[in-house]
Amino acid sequence: MHTYLDCIPCLLRQSLESARRFSPDPRIHEQILREVLRLTLELDLQRPPPWVGQRIHRRLRELTGVADPYLAAKQRFNRLAREALPALAARVDQAADPLLTAAGLAVAANAIDLGVAGELSDAQVREALAAAPVTLHGDLEEFRQAVHAATDILYLADNAGEIVVDRLLVEQLGPARVTVAVRGRPVLNDATLADVADVGLDGRVAVIANGSDAPGTILDDCSPDFLERFHRADLILAKGQGNFETLSGVAGRLVFLFKAKCPVIAEHIGLPVGTHALVCSWSAPPSGVSSAGPLPWR
Repeated sequence: MHTYLDCIPCLLRQSLESARRFSPDPRIHEQILREVLRLTLELDLQRPPPWVGQRIHRRLRELTGVADPYLAAKQRFNRLAREALPALAARVDQAADPLLTAAGLAVAANAIDLGVAGELSDAQVREALAAAPVTLHGDLEEFRQAVHAATDILYLADNAGEIVVDRLLVEQLGPARVTVAVRGRPVLNDATLADVADVGLDGRVAVIANGSDAPGTILDDCSPDFLERFHRADLILAKGQGNFETLSGVAGRLVFLFKAKCPVIAEHIGLPVGTHALVCSWSAPPSGVSSAGPLPWR
């Protein structure tokens, strides 16, 4: 997916919010904002937004010397999600359609995203996890058939906290045929191997890191081991907007599961902001066109 002109103000907002989280020093806030303004001046709009986000957060870590500035927030989100997990698991167990119920809850948990919201209170996280029964919009029957046919599933996780709820969907998929992939290094509140250990997911399912610190999956920035696993999978489930932005249009059997959090993404998939979306992509589109349809210039 391309970077739209509408994405640029959002990237600037995110860089300033992140700078203030990293450091109390107004000089660093000004420096990072000026550097991001220079970056956007020369930005190749054919790159996806997470490519810019990766560079912003690398520079913030360099300026502040803080390797994982979102660590405390991630641990808090993991704790809140673990507290909610028994009630969520009961909803899946009691559901007429456990697979789609687990998928819907996993998408609802995609709201735990500090790339979109500068801060999330405990109450906001609990509300996202305790939402009324989630309605998924998209290719539900295709998803069900693809899951039934798959023997080797790669599950691309997104955020800390959210990864706790992903366990419910992994259990419905069958852990023996699933590998969960997380970010290779910290960025935003995206899940890493440390979060996998924090929530007790290791030992339940095979887990790998992708070798990258992008808030999405930029394939040419990922490790050879991850790429081998990516291309071997006969079904890939990709959580979150960042994975949609970086992988829509990539060849393969992909299912994108995310909450549409901004007007750009909502228009791109043809659904309202706030929609819990499930988008299937089974083949490579023509050059310059996303599998979700043509990209309108903004």
